[in-house]
Amino acid sequence: MAGQDGRTGREAAQPPQWAQELLDHLRPTGRDVRRIVAWLAETVDGTAVLQDATGTLVAGTPLSLDEELVADLLAGRIASAAWVDGGTHVRLVRVGPTDPDAASVLAVARSAPFDRRTADVLTHTAQVLELLVRARETTATRRRLQRATSDLRLAILQLLMVEDVVAARRVAAGLWPGLLDTDMACVYVLEGDAAERDRLTQECLGATGDQALVVRCPAMDGQVIIVTTGESAGEALRSVVDRNPGTLLGGSARQSLARTANAYGQAVSALAVARVRPDKAAVYAERNHPERLMDPAVLREWTARLLRPLDTLPHHTRAELLATTRLGLEFTAVSAAKVLGVSRNTVRARMERVESLLRTDFTDLTVRATVHLALSTQVSLADGQGDPDGVRGARARLGDLLAGPALGMWARELLGRLDSDARDLRRTLRSWIAAGGNAERAAQTLAVHAQTVREHVRSAEPVLERQLIASGSDLYEVVLAHLATGELAHPVLLRDDPGHPDAPVHG
Repeated sequence: MAGQDGRTGREAAQPPQWAQELLDHLRPTGRDVRRIVAWLAETVDGTAVLQDATGTLVAGTPLSLDEELVADLLAGRIASAAWVDGGTHVRLVRVGPTDPDAASVLAVARSAPFDRRTADVLTHTAQVLELLVRARETTATRRRLQRATSDLRLAILQLLMVEDVVAARRVAAGLWPGLLDTDMACVYVLEGDAAERDRLTQECLGATGDQALVVRCPAMDGQVIIVTTGESAGEALRSVVDRNPGTLLGGSARQSLARTANAYGQAVSALAVARVRPDKAAVYAERNHPERLMDPAVLREWTARLLRPLDTLPHHTRAELLATTRLGLEFTAVSAAKVLGVSRNTVRARMERVESLLRTDFTDLTVRATVHLALSTQVSLADGQGDPDGVRGARARLGDLLAGPALGMWARELLGRLDSDARDLRRTLRSWIAAGGNAERAAQTLAVHAQTVREHVRSAEPVLERQLIASGSDLYEVVLAHLATGELAHPVLLRDDPGHPDAPVHG
């Protein structure tokens, strides 16, 4: 027995060919609104168009539509419309949510009247398009939410980088209650393929839960920064590295939240060690840093006296300048700008202001190393500690810091590692530092090729177990070692301030 459309019972039980083709457009590889509208036009042997509430073409071929009917359709006053215009049969169907501003209109025009088949094709196509539009809107909303959340995490990190812990806690409290309630934290940097960073970020979020601040590094495309106050995050992040060959993990020592920038530098330094570790993960080693071998009281007084010109600034301005300069000395101005969310010109301007206040020259590596020492020391001191006007404060000189026997022994041992190399790496390194880290100028002094200087400096890195080419705390430790052994002259600090012990003596 045949059905009303002429098909047998078995044929009627099967979906028509057009329905199967329409369903194919719902497959993950076929969800393209433009292709569906083009298929609709071909299937009904006519012209089809999909336009949004503003009349903007979304897909298909533009048609001249009755504006009043379109408005009624979008407002929900009618569900569909049909008319004949000069022998052309036109039908309109609403697509999308009830909100008129978010809905769309699907229109089909053909020379022949709409029969049952073409009407069904149009109706079902509108339903499929509505599913895809809603899915696209949901995906877009989810992406906007993810981006907003990511931007918020970055903002919190930037506040921590400039030591504004109170503001960082206030911002974090809304979405991640309790995340920054403790005073101590560790910073990890996970490095991998830049193309995989979004996926790696999600893995880090899943591994650490609500116990960490996970941020895509604004300076390095392949890195993810994780600030965690919990104890178990390290192992969870190591599992991410284990599951993703080619990734590296560097971690800092436990630090106060106010020293997040310092902890970040430690984590970046640990990445260099992770590269040669079988498990591709490393935590910053608490080695004998030079400041720990100095007289603490003299170090505090010297730091307070050196940074005293900044004390006249408003507290917020002073903290901003110090934090920016600390990052600018640790990394390049470009990287520091990306981490802080400001322009590189802003970073340079702030550093130049500090340079002017200290009346010194940051192009001199010995100056950079000693100011970096003061800034690192200042982080651990509460405002007002030290007594720069006291007897000891008046005598605190850089030379006093560098004259201690423990520091001298450390410096001689560190630089002595270079003596066994017949290429005289020690002489090259000393000349390179004196030239401000400029290989060409050092080469002129040594009467060698600039590439030879670079090769010697790179060769010294594994011997000293410190990164030298990239400016940062590793390089500054080596500079301080040269100052402690007397192989480099002490820098000029607080120029034109005859009252300061480190100011140059004018004969």
